[in-house]
Amino acid sequence: MSDGAVLHVKGRVLAGPDDVRDELWVVGGRISYDRPAGARDVRTVTGWALPGLVDAHCHVGLDAHGPVDAETAEKQALTDRDAGTLLVRDAGSPSDTRWIDDRADLPKIIRAGRHIARTRRYIRNYAWEIEPDDLVAYVAQEARRGDGWVKLVGDWIDRDLGDLAPCWPREAVEAAIAEAHRLGARVTAHCFAESSLRDLVEAGIDCVEHATGLSEDLIPLFAERGVAIVPTLVNIATFPRLAEGGEQKFPRWSAHMRRLHERRYDTVRGAYDAGIPVYVGTDAGGSLAHGLVAEEVAELVAAGIPPLAALSATTWGARAWLGRPGLDEGAPADLVVYEADPRADVRVLAAPRRVVLNGRVVG
Repeated sequence: MSDGAVLHVKGRVLAGPDDVRDELWVVGGRISYDRPAGARDVRTVTGWALPGLVDAHCHVGLDAHGPVDAETAEKQALTDRDAGTLLVRDAGSPSDTRWIDDRADLPKIIRAGRHIARTRRYIRNYAWEIEPDDLVAYVAQEARRGDGWVKLVGDWIDRDLGDLAPCWPREAVEAAIAEAHRLGARVTAHCFAESSLRDLVEAGIDCVEHATGLSEDLIPLFAERGVAIVPTLVNIATFPRLAEGGEQKFPRWSAHMRRLHERRYDTVRGAYDAGIPVYVGTDAGGSLAHGLVAEEVAELVAAGIPPLAALSATTWGARAWLGRPGLDEGAPADLVVYEADPRADVRVLAAPRRVVLNGRVVG
């Protein structure tokens, strides 16, 4: 499309869960619901349109071994884009991906800076590895570097214990979260186990990643405090393989990981039923491939979340939570068009018909 071209999207435009329109127009890269006067160079796309999908737990610039070069990061971002993911919350990366912001053909990224972990208590080459006395300073550093988020590693295997254990004392996370909030940043944390959750939530955390340890006694606390979760079920599916690999050296940890996996769907459905906000995230970029957003939405439905709510967790609801517009009048035209109604079958998300980013058809 030329710079002066107009894109006409017609069929069913899902501007909100209960807001379905017949058409929209893209003029100058932005959405309009009014037909532009005198438009001549018009391209028409038909189908079911959704706001660009959100992957709220993704890692661009990271692979299983640590930071990657710009060419690899670009391929990761393009893979997400072609799957319909046009907004990413990058939940921790050691790579500087600011150059992506200058690329109109790549997804928009909301960064949480680099992971902050306890010394030798996380994946090598991923995080700042520090001790509790330095937590406030590092949280402040990443709050200033990020885009309104900071990422902690809340728990990890303690080799002496042979099982998952919290990484930080209560007073350290209280001070660190308070500092992040003072600087205008929200805080999220990687948490697999049960034991790290209460301290983090009572300390004021805003979100928990994975949240496999969310037990019945903790659900009311999360709901009362409005703490969101991003379950990353496509990642939790790898727990049995991880447990098998650690069986000989850490049998207690392996058994724990299997239990967390076995109850994963009940955990997510229990959270949803209690009113805890649940959002879509794939954890792509570590050991998982990019472009898995449709699979994660399908996993939420398999867990018992209604299809419309699962769609909202990667579209309308997720964008509102992250403070980014959807298919609003005057908003940047970031949308995905499908052959069929994704509300009837979320598996439709796996096959975008057209991907429109910043008003241009890019896929």
